[in-house]
Amino acid sequence: MNKEQNFSSMHTHTIFCDGNNDVETMCRTAHEKNLYAIGFSAHAPVEKQTGIKSEWCMKEEKVNEYVTEVLAAKDRWHGKLKVFLGMEVDFIKGKRSPLDSDITALNLDYIIGSVHYIFPENGAAPFTVDDSNEEFERGIKDGFKGEAENLMHCYYDAVLEMIDKGGFDILGHADLIKKNSQNKNLWPKENELRRQREVAAAASKKDLIIEINTGGINRKKINDVYPSLSFLHIINEYNIPVIITADAHCIEDLDKNYKIAIDTLLLADFKEHVLFNGKNITEQEWIKKKL
Repeated sequence: MNKEQNFSSMHTHTIFCDGNNDVETMCRTAHEKNLYAIGFSAHAPVEKQTGIKSEWCMKEEKVNEYVTEVLAAKDRWHGKLKVFLGMEVDFIKGKRSPLDSDITALNLDYIIGSVHYIFPENGAAPFTVDDSNEEFERGIKDGFKGEAENLMHCYYDAVLEMIDKGGFDILGHADLIKKNSQNKNLWPKENELRRQREVAAAASKKDLIIEINTGGINRKKINDVYPSLSFLHIINEYNIPVIITADAHCIEDLDKNYKIAIDTLLLADFKEHVLFNGKNITEQEWIKKKL
């Protein structure tokens, strides 16, 4: 599938956060798979900014080492594999954003903007929408008085505010909330589709790329990509470019289930996807590739 280097892996996690492999091993495997590029997107630190003790976000004291190691890999692999320095930055209203000064000071090649954390307005404990199903249900009960649809609106409100604030290049797993809500009929489907249309409309005005993420399939949490097929139809209506990613936490997943992503995009009437080529270059920043 990758003989002509039609694919990349730009959403990856290493031992600097919650991944299983180091930077060099990921690069070597990406090269063996003949990928066009690999981008490293460690989960940005959140503890100092939010007070949340996270097991899966990079620690503040590791940031400089992370940057140094990825930049060194970029030099080592020059001419053989494009290596990009990125970060996946959570948007947490008033607490964490891709526009935070500690993030912008890093001069990253690209940023994935994501929403994981929900801070209920009633002051209940924050939780992530992709945590265990038990934690998800606890969050609905304690934070939203059992009203699951209010959680859904809270999630998409956060995604929309993140898009409005900006500061990132790729919108990460735009319907992550479905990991624990899929096929449960927790809220009217038409209401969620309306919110997704708002997301697509907002993204189309911000020159964003939306990722087609196979991570949920790779980890056997869901059976389709983020975003879902119905959401992708809407995204296509707004002519928003898409990039195929694996949300890889190990070398085995660097391009895993890309065939499913391609087939889903074709079902949504997409004709192409894009590859990142780097910022501040004389060539095209995003390269279009036919599916």
